[in-house]
Amino acid sequence: MTGRAHAWWAFLAPKLRQLAEFLTKQGLTLAGTLLYGLLCVRMLPVDEYARFTVVFGVQGTLVLLMDIGITNSLIPLVGEQVGNRRLIADYLASLRQVAHWIFALVAPATAIAYPLLVRNRGWGWQEIAAMLAILIVSAWFARVSAAYGAVLIILRDRKHWYRARMAAAAGALILLLILRAAHWFNAYSAMLISVCGIIFIGASYYRRAGELLGVRGEASAEKRAAIMHLTLPTAPGVIFYAVQGQIALLLITIFGRTAGVAGVGALSRLAQLFALFVQAVPVLVEPYFAKLGAEKVRSHYVGALAAAASLGASVTLAAHLFPGLFLWILGPNYAGYRFEVQLVMLSGAIALLSGLMASVNVARRFAYYWHNLFIIVATVLVQVLFITKVDLSTVRNALWFNVACGGVFLLAHGLCSVYGFVRGPRSVKAPDAVPCEEDVYV
Repeated sequence: MTGRAHAWWAFLAPKLRQLAEFLTKQGLTLAGTLLYGLLCVRMLPVDEYARFTVVFGVQGTLVLLMDIGITNSLIPLVGEQVGNRRLIADYLASLRQVAHWIFALVAPATAIAYPLLVRNRGWGWQEIAAMLAILIVSAWFARVSAAYGAVLIILRDRKHWYRARMAAAAGALILLLILRAAHWFNAYSAMLISVCGIIFIGASYYRRAGELLGVRGEASAEKRAAIMHLTLPTAPGVIFYAVQGQIALLLITIFGRTAGVAGVGALSRLAQLFALFVQAVPVLVEPYFAKLGAEKVRSHYVGALAAAASLGASVTLAAHLFPGLFLWILGPNYAGYRFEVQLVMLSGAIALLSGLMASVNVARRFAYYWHNLFIIVATVLVQVLFITKVDLSTVRNALWFNVACGGVFLLAHGLCSVYGFVRGPRSVKAPDAVPCEEDVYV
């Protein structure tokens, strides 16, 4: 092997091992999660699946609102100090303190907003109260999972990160089959199975992060300030995305029929075909770009974008050529959504590309106030246009709404990347960042 070939192999080998591990372990996890979701689609009556869809659609919004991007600050703040356990623990303690304050605001607001959202569904107050409890508990543990899972990624314990998710996915399938055999499977047992998996992952990451760090962190005003300094420019966009990311579902929940709510939820399950690659971004891509030398970022970024765009285009084309194959997966209740499945795949492709751009922007600290202002203003204009000119009580128009809003985010993140490469990253003071022996992401 020549010297140049040896250098290339030394560069690629660890990345290929990581990619193979991710595709194998996370692929099995996502296969289990996708199978569980699709079994729920096929086994639950339309009205019950509508309940399941609304709860976990709103949960996605709630998780983002309980975090507002503070977890994303952990990797860039730690940066090259990955061997400094005390520093990581102190940042984690400060992040946890901020999260508690946010929870104290978001949880009561959810208790007021959720009953108003579903008031036209004809559900009893006992059902709504149960959904609300499931929402708040699952959102809290999902946020715990994100924060402590980030510690596992920073410290490169991907083995445990994968294992907890694989166990949760397998456990969910086993519980579903048991309850189905006992004739106890319904919308609420399906919700509780999902919540058990979320709690298991959060508790597992919490315990493992404590073992890896070996020290108890201390929150400080300086580290809270560093977290907020990096978070505040992106927080308005995160909050806005938290609402608008599920706004098609929210609108059809308010104005549409129950069958339409279930239809949007069922079709969204198909978008999980992109989930493996979407989850690879924070696990593999974001840490890689956070550590990458500045002179290599641009070329590697272009290559990553080209790969993501090719994948998205291929899946969208497959949905156009073979929509029946995708709809067969969902079952006979949703067989009429042939064009809608293409819109879902197009929306998923846009989200994949947009998510990659956003993660690289975070990793390289391309965080600017104008970026979020642009997202908010442009998205509101698009939404006002749709709400005033389009009938959003239909599944097709609700999905077109998603595609248009996703296009705004794609444009905004692309402009932010260009501006970041020209202007440079946002500066941040990381207090008490004591230099330690160099450690690298591989």
